[in-house]
Amino acid sequence: MSKVCQITGKRTRVGNNVSHANNKTKRKFYPNLQKKKFFLESEGVWVELKVSTKAIRTINKKGLDATLLQAARKGTLSL
Repeated sequence: MSKVCQITGKRTRVGNNVSHANNKTKRKFYPNLQKKKFFLESEGVWVELKVSTKAIRTINKKGLDATLLQAARKGTLSL
């Protein structure tokens, strides 16, 4: 599976390691992804999502239904 958040769409970014001598080598910045189960009250089922920790905080604040609706509108929702 790819390292992409199903809610926010966060994905691996590319940058440089910069040494003291200012040598640059490519490196990757990975998002902090977690597999987490959420209870979808409208359907009455448990849903397992691969989400970033920022998305977990958003779900806790706004609720799962509202967050899924917003992600679907934004186009980042991938199930």
